[in-house]
Amino acid sequence: MKKLVKNAYLLTMEKEVDGSLRQPFLGEILIDGDNIVQVGEHLNEIETVGVEVIDGKDTLVMPGLVNTHSHAGMSLLRGYGDDLPLNTWLFERVFPVEDNMTPEDVYWGSMLSICEMIRSGTTCFADMYFFADALAEAVAETGIRANISRCIDHSEAKLKESCDFYTKWQGAAGGRITACLSPHSPYLCPPSFLREMAAEAKRLNTFLNIHLAETAKEQADYEREYGKRQMEKLEEVGFFDLPVLGAHLVHISDKELDILARHQVAAAHDPRSNLKLGNGVAPVSKMLAKGLTVSIGTDSSCSNNNLDMFEELRMAALLQKGITGDPTVLPAGETLTCATVNGAAALQLQAEIGTLTVGKKADMIFVDLTKPHMQPGHDKISDLVYAAKGSDVKTVLVNGEILMKNYELLHIDEERVMAAAKQAAQRITAK
Repeated sequence: MKKLVKNAYLLTMEKEVDGSLRQPFLGEILIDGDNIVQVGEHLNEIETVGVEVIDGKDTLVMPGLVNTHSHAGMSLLRGYGDDLPLNTWLFERVFPVEDNMTPEDVYWGSMLSICEMIRSGTTCFADMYFFADALAEAVAETGIRANISRCIDHSEAKLKESCDFYTKWQGAAGGRITACLSPHSPYLCPPSFLREMAAEAKRLNTFLNIHLAETAKEQADYEREYGKRQMEKLEEVGFFDLPVLGAHLVHISDKELDILARHQVAAAHDPRSNLKLGNGVAPVSKMLAKGLTVSIGTDSSCSNNNLDMFEELRMAALLQKGITGDPTVLPAGETLTCATVNGAAALQLQAEIGTLTVGKKADMIFVDLTKPHMQPGHDKISDLVYAAKGSDVKTVLVNGEILMKNYELLHIDEERVMAAAKQAAQRITAK
């Protein structure tokens, strides 16, 4: 069925000829099935019989936000290990409880996260975790888009499981599910294993998603063990010879930045998780200056503690201004680009999502402009980054399907999800 969006301000996230971001304009979007077929101020006369009209009055329509780093199943651990350093949090709180988790637990934790993501404007997310089939089933059922991978440590059996998952789920759910390979990190996967994973990713024609340089301690320990810093060693073993998405990248030297730029490694910047765990601030302004594709992620709601990408946008922009002393760094338009265009590129989905462009998938969100904090509306792009909240998202479409309309989730029983997730969380932590 065709859909026609009318009376809305459109922020397409396309660039003007001079390279600037196209400003929002009052316009219309015609959707046919899962694709955008027309975008403009005034579309040609359209036969409205059999067309669902979506009134966008008092809203801004923009591409859905792309969260490039999450662990959806970990919503069951929200608030469970707060105010602890990363190593203590991970090895003494998170890992022991995760040992109690079943596929059903990951399913309900993922469902809870998906409810939260849809409600706050995320239409696509990248996730690396275990029991990946359970997450894939949740994604298939709910209509959201995701890149999913089985996150593994040094294990040949898990590598096979990861490759099997890719074969099973790549392109599933009408193309909404894509997959890749995810070694957890250089400190859990030795160089020889990372070389092997890179070879498998090349065979499958996919990319690699990995945690990199999250803490100063892991970099120091790695250099002590291998005689080189993480990026230097990974380049040496050929890990960067194919596309890589690196999460965090907080503690990297200028030499390592050059390595990342040389291999066009994409970065998933997770500002609030990095701050909460006391790990510092990634040098995003330097990354952008080097030409890296910088995207935005939330990390898990166990280390964040929510999945609101609008909060993440604001934090990302403010932090770079604060640490550089330059208020012009990471302006609002560039920050939004990180969460849309760059997010799509980081997941190898730039041909499908990231802008409201004819031929791309109809993934879009409607932001309510009537809220007091969105007034008086001098600069709508600025307002999206510095004033908007996830709770301002009114309507969400993915693949042309309406997932939330006027703040109501249409395909998910939220009450059931929250009850089941709470029960699962109580069981795994009680052990």
